[in-house]
Amino acid sequence: MGKKHTARCACDAVKFEFDTDPDFIAMCHCLDCKKASGGEAAVFFGIPADDFTLTSGEVRPFHYIADSGGHLDRNICIVCGARLFTSNLDTFPGTIFVQLGSLDDKKDFAPRLEMFTKRRLAWVKPLDLPQFEAMPG
Repeated sequence: MGKKHTARCACDAVKFEFDTDPDFIAMCHCLDCKKASGGEAAVFFGIPADDFTLTSGEVRPFHYIADSGGHLDRNICIVCGARLFTSNLDTFPGTIFVQLGSLDDKKDFAPRLEMFTKRRLAWVKPLDLPQFEAMPG
């Protein structure tokens, strides 16, 4: 039997699933997220690594050192190049951060906070959520 939440890349080669209903769903305006997403911000959420199951396909981890100096792996589909999830974060061991756009059903996954708002572009209106100029502490 599959898990409660399913996700996939743009070409359907990579699929994964998990059961956790995440507490931490963030819209991040940091420079790293802007570069990685190709947009003004990225929306992602954390789940326990032991709840994450890759069910098909192959990802390529891109090892990255963030502005903070922390190490992480951004995992992309080797076929279509879609960015799917981040793993091996120094600062969050045992956690996988899933890109919201990869979910098959996104309706219950609204951001709960905005972070690195000091980097938010002036034309982007703040959401009616808790706001953090940097990483929430």
